Amino acid sequence: MPDSTPLPAPRRSRRKEARPAEVIEAARDLFIERGFAATKLEDVARKAGVSVGLPYLYFENKEGLFKAVVRESILPQFRMGEEMLESFTGTSEEFLRILAEKFWEMERSPSAGLSKLVIAEAGNFPDLARFYMEEVVLRSRRFFARILQRGIDRGEFRPMDVEQMARVVAAPLTMLSLWNRSLRAFEPDPADAAAEPYLDAYLDLILNGLKAVPKDASHD
Repeated sequence: MPDSTPLPAPRRSRRKEARPAEVIEAARDLFIERGFAATKLEDVARKAGVSVGLPYLYFENKEGLFKAVVRESILPQFRMGEEMLESFTGTSEEFLRILAEKFWEMERSPSAGLSKLVIAEAGNFPDLARFYMEEVVLRSRRFFARILQRGIDRGEFRPMDVEQMARVVAAPLTMLSLWNRSLRAFEPDPADAAAEPYLDAYLDLILNGLKAVPKDASHD
């Protein structure tokens, strides 16, 4: 009597829904490792374990795939931060301290090399640089501006040009990310390469510069 047990579905059929995510993950790793120009969609397909033509079913071209990498790797972090800010009841200083911790956690993720990649490739791929500016950099500035305005409204931070200060607050974190993936390995003293003391110094400088002056403070 023949065995009527149904055969298991082919591996690719079971994984169909996961294929775009696998292609995006493979592309992210190759973009960061090789650069945008040197990465071919065929290489992405092989790394993802899919047919060479499959990425074209989900992404118009390599530029479209890069945009998907950014949207799937970075933008969810923004959404989490924005949602956290909406419900946060502590002080704005406490929020910035938590944000610095979250930033360092993200720096240890595979996606953290994307900012260096974009800066390195900006001259040759201005459309991608413009996309990254609009989707990531400007959103980051708006997020920091909201935190600063929150602190001002609550009397925790002094009055300031919020838009410009947001750029100042964000810039050292960007610099730390770039440093981690370029010259950090060549620091003569390994202690100087540690990110935690850098973040402590960053918070000390930023938070003391933002603090509101007490109303009863003397004006000597």
